Amino acid sequence: MATTKILSLYHISLLSLIAAAAAATFSPTDHFLVNCGSSAAQTLDADHRVFAGDDPRFLASTQTLLLESLDPPSPLYRTARAVTRPAHYVFPIRDRGVHHLVRLHFHPLRDNRCDLSEAEFHVVANGFLLLRNFRPSNAASSVVIKEFAIPIDSGELKITFLPSEKSGIAFVNAIEVITAPIDLIADVAQLVDAEKNERIYGLLRNGFETVHRVNVGGFKVTPFNDSLWRTWITDDEFFNSMEGSETVHFGGIIKYRMGGLSREVGPDNVYNTARVIRSKDSSIPKVNLTWSFQIEKGYSHMVRMHFCDIASVSTHMLYFNVYVNGNLAYENLDLSQITDAILASPFYADFVVDGGSSGSLAVSVGPSNMSWPRAVDGILNGIEIWKLNNTMGSFSGEVCADSVWRSWRAGHTSVVLPLIAAILFLLFASVFLQRRRNHSASTGWARLPVDVSESNLKGCNQLSSIK
Repeated sequence: MATTKILSLYHISLLSLIAAAAAATFSPTDHFLVNCGSSAAQTLDADHRVFAGDDPRFLASTQTLLLESLDPPSPLYRTARAVTRPAHYVFPIRDRGVHHLVRLHFHPLRDNRCDLSEAEFHVVANGFLLLRNFRPSNAASSVVIKEFAIPIDSGELKITFLPSEKSGIAFVNAIEVITAPIDLIADVAQLVDAEKNERIYGLLRNGFETVHRVNVGGFKVTPFNDSLWRTWITDDEFFNSMEGSETVHFGGIIKYRMGGLSREVGPDNVYNTARVIRSKDSSIPKVNLTWSFQIEKGYSHMVRMHFCDIASVSTHMLYFNVYVNGNLAYENLDLSQITDAILASPFYADFVVDGGSSGSLAVSVGPSNMSWPRAVDGILNGIEIWKLNNTMGSFSGEVCADSVWRSWRAGHTSVVLPLIAAILFLLFASVFLQRRRNHSASTGWARLPVDVSESNLKGCNQLSSIK
């Protein structure tokens, strides 16, 4: 195995410089919340956000259905916009050249005209294939929210819904389009595997799909308590190391430093809870805290680990190692050095793992050879995992957005062309019969004039054959 390289302070400094450019109070330039299918001017969702009605300015198709449920899980899912052929939502973009958060809400409601539980469809956005052969009814929950962060360089974001040939219908209940804060995604991360640990660049060219977002050691965080309106679930189902762990809750103030991370990267309710390893005596525990996640095979993923020292009694007493898939990713991490010797100040580190065949990803923290006895010897506050698009711009298979479009057109051309041919045949047949009737009515049994030339007779026969 190659010698493990340590995450450098260059990465830390770069993140700090990017974060310093972020505004103290986040106010996104582009901010669209649309309640699809709704004619109401405004709708409050469960987190008290205001969604506008389905504005026809954004919808580039009129061949749609407006559906309504009598028993929705929340007011936002009372209505849906359903389509039987490709339809586009087009949003004007003022903040170009940055990532935008795109959230798509799905609840397969039923009304007397349509049952959306059978819907299967594709979703394309500015050349990215977001979803392919997607069936919301297959999810464990009745409500499915798909979240993406995609770079937008043009003056518009076009989101297209294409029904699959199998179901013939697509739908969406709500759409969010929000400018991402500048420090949400950095261009650099650490690529970690069994052979190497090295910096990689160019992440800002990628799109990201949210796979997991976890509040370690704490409660569920809802969009109401997150300035980017995200949901952070608890870590109970992912945590594997009950032995040696301790949960910490912090009642003080989380210190978002000037030049450090903004509150939009992670909210207070993520950083004021954590799981820790703590020495009880002069010996240092020989345990790691480990979390395991299922991921999709064949894709690169980025894992973000959130740290905030809310457990130490003094600075420069917490040293620990960080592991990704059992590989040493960060050695002797000293949060005090990163945060200018300020406790309860947040920091994150991004690690990229190449897509493989395992379908799983594990992250761990544990004591290092610099850990202190009778001190905290490991801490983690939050975990996020994103899928990166593949080289074809797809989050769903080895197929690009253009290929999905061509496939849809080909599938429907095979139906449309015979239909057009049948209509044209009936039209020509109708014209032919009508002209024959008119010709018979005008000539009756009259005798052919004797002075009609042979050439004229041939001309009439030719015209009749054309008819």
